Amino acid sequence: MGIIAEKGGASFHGIKLLLCENPLPPIEAAIAAAQAEAAHSNYYTEPYSAPLRQLISAQLGVPELLIHINAGSELILRQLFDRFGQQVHLLTPTYVLFPEVARRYTETRLLPENDFAFDLSQLQIPVGTKLAVIVNPNNPNGGIFDMAPLPALLQRHPDTRFLVDEAFIGLAGESVAQLVPQYPNLLVTRTLSKAHSLAGFRVGYGIFPQDIADDLNNHNDAYPLARPSQAAAIATLSHEDLIHERSVRLREWTELLAAELRGLGVRTYPTHTYFFLADFAPHDASALAEALRARDILVKPLSDARLGKGFMRVTTALPEDNRRFSAVLRELLAA
Repeated sequence: MGIIAEKGGASFHGIKLLLCENPLPPIEAAIAAAQAEAAHSNYYTEPYSAPLRQLISAQLGVPELLIHINAGSELILRQLFDRFGQQVHLLTPTYVLFPEVARRYTETRLLPENDFAFDLSQLQIPVGTKLAVIVNPNNPNGGIFDMAPLPALLQRHPDTRFLVDEAFIGLAGESVAQLVPQYPNLLVTRTLSKAHSLAGFRVGYGIFPQDIADDLNNHNDAYPLARPSQAAAIATLSHEDLIHERSVRLREWTELLAAELRGLGVRTYPTHTYFFLADFAPHDASALAEALRARDILVKPLSDARLGKGFMRVTTALPEDNRRFSAVLRELLAA
């Protein structure tokens, strides 16, 4: 399954430039909080991770009853597609999970000649669409959408639920979570795996209309998070200033890496995140990825036939690892 490749190769011990993992470790406060709670792991957390829900509610300004927490946002996304994935509309290329779990889907293509940008006011939703998905910032290119047209879309298509996946909102983009109480067809999902560096803790959450939040909470484990995971999440969300500072640093590293690739003759596309799309044509991205893996560097070709064989998604690593990647890539492209 494609989603397995998305997860980053847990047993790989070289340089990882895959999308799903932040190269920076959790902040120190999160590590300390998790270590402190580990000693109390003979006890359950509060039902439905109540302290974390309360914190999210306060930070986003949405009622606690609208929040659902689970062990990673992928699980939440799968639950939503189980319920509403009969006919889905996607803006592609998109997160690899969505085409896999949708029972049927239509597409609006994001075009490289437009730098994968798209005006949502031009979005056409096919008749019969049950779920329309907007990923902001978008995966795999890292671009952001102007979300101002969303309320009009919600009103124009009351029988279509709009899922806005904000997995990377901690890096850039305009959140629409605060709109959920106003619109019964708006769903917002988030994760702490990306900007917040908690991928291994598995913490995701959604902001949903109350009937959907109740449904998910009532059909889920009442204790979805381990105590260390909940503690790490609370500590991290309590230090969003640090997360913002780290995000700025990550974007700087990303821009430097993209500039290095452009210096090698590689086309790169604009991004607001810590990853970007690169077109290595006429080189084959899959062959390059295989050669890089042989040199202990793990990176993911896009494998989108309509874009061509040259496209690769590149995530920043630490600066010294980025330099190693660029040096090896220079050798491979020259050869």
